[in-house]
Amino acid sequence: MESQQSHNKLHVVFLPYPSAGHMNPMIDTARVFAMHGVNVTIIATHANASTFQKSIDSDFNSGYSIKTHLIQFPSAQVGLPDGVENIKDSTSSEMYLKITRGVRMLQDSIEVLFKELQPDCIVTDMKYPWTVESAAKLNIPRIHFYSSSYFSYCAIYFVRKYKPHYNLVSETQKFTIPCLPHTIEMTRLHLHNWERENNAMTAIFEPMYESAERSYGSLYNSFHELESDYEKLFKTTIGIKSWSVGPVSAWANKDDERKANRGHIEKSLGKHTELLNWLNSKENESVLYVSFGSLIRLPHAQLVEIAHGLENSGHNFIWVIKNNKDEDGEGFLQEFEKRMKESNKGYIIWDWAPQLLILEYPAIGGIVTHCGWNSTLESVNAGLPMITWPVFAEEFYNEKLLVDVLKIGVPVGAKVNKLWTNISVEEMVRREEIVKAVEILMGISQESKEMRMRAKKLGDAAKRTIEEGGHSYNNLIQLIDELKSLKKSKALDNKKD
Repeated sequence: MESQQSHNKLHVVFLPYPSAGHMNPMIDTARVFAMHGVNVTIIATHANASTFQKSIDSDFNSGYSIKTHLIQFPSAQVGLPDGVENIKDSTSSEMYLKITRGVRMLQDSIEVLFKELQPDCIVTDMKYPWTVESAAKLNIPRIHFYSSSYFSYCAIYFVRKYKPHYNLVSETQKFTIPCLPHTIEMTRLHLHNWERENNAMTAIFEPMYESAERSYGSLYNSFHELESDYEKLFKTTIGIKSWSVGPVSAWANKDDERKANRGHIEKSLGKHTELLNWLNSKENESVLYVSFGSLIRLPHAQLVEIAHGLENSGHNFIWVIKNNKDEDGEGFLQEFEKRMKESNKGYIIWDWAPQLLILEYPAIGGIVTHCGWNSTLESVNAGLPMITWPVFAEEFYNEKLLVDVLKIGVPVGAKVNKLWTNISVEEMVRREEIVKAVEILMGISQESKEMRMRAKKLGDAAKRTIEEGGHSYNNLIQLIDELKSLKKSKALDNKKD
């Protein structure tokens, strides 16, 4: 009876892309599906699975039907050491290209796995456009998982369609993105290089966006109250079916232990005691949290400007620095860390921080963010306003959402969209600009108070939307019911044949 019951259960396979910004929200989404009665299989390589397997085992032991199916990453074939399987592990452009080549080489074995697993639906990252054909061969729906905002997708769509950035007199001349509900001005320098002009990257990115239009629908880690205008635009004008089920990080990680270790090989909560004690010693809303996500490693000269900017602002801060201490040739950062410890004004975290846990502490009053969608959504969920410092990819679009639409962001003045490895001295953000942005965000002006109020209101909405009866909750249930109906219809059609 039990095997018959599990056979009748809806089976959904999730295929995440091995980069933290893509993988973490998809793993959380997969876990939320399992928590609502779906039989879930996640396909991942060994090293990537090690960062989330403890959560999967815990869910499984709690009675949810969820498992990881491991596949072998072709490390030797692409010339990488064992265990280097995630984009965040790349320390050079050469290593980045080797990892992406290794991921592409997995296609055949993943397609074989799809056939073996015989799922009722596949949810795959946008970076696997070929899975549209895989799903068609199996006669099942393919759901496109977009790991950023509706706003960024819509903006990219209309920039691609109408090319408002062509024929401008200079790289810094502003243009308006057509067809959006708000007036959004950008420059060519804000665009990803494949959008500015056709190049080798265009041929890689175009199919990713086109695959959304050829899918059964799109799944978004967002919520109605945050981007309702752009959710509507995506569904109506662009014409793609979609479901917002975010913020999934809050939905899937409700206890402190999980918040402390999300997206990382698990450590004991006790490892963070010193940090949490430091936070507890600070007044409410007095600490600025500074983090540039899992990928970005800023050049040393920019780190020096950040250090001076934070110190000169006079505010308490926590700063997560990705660069290895050994790269600090002058010993500047270590000297700075020592000085901040003595003054008790700043707390430096090297490499990785328990961000979900930190953001919820009452002492945190705001965040400096690169505008990656995960950090943005986690900050919104915590009700925090942001200093926006986009670096590359779609981050400059997300900045516009935060600053011009939601009005919960203060721009620091980043001007050029390019990989962090190529940032030149001329393009750096100076300490004076950092101080100015911190004073607006953490200050006591009317503008600052109103920004904090708007952020708190969105934080409340983020918590309500995943509760029973909320928008995201209802969207998830509706999608699961729809997929169950498709499974039943297919079974009936097979019986007739």
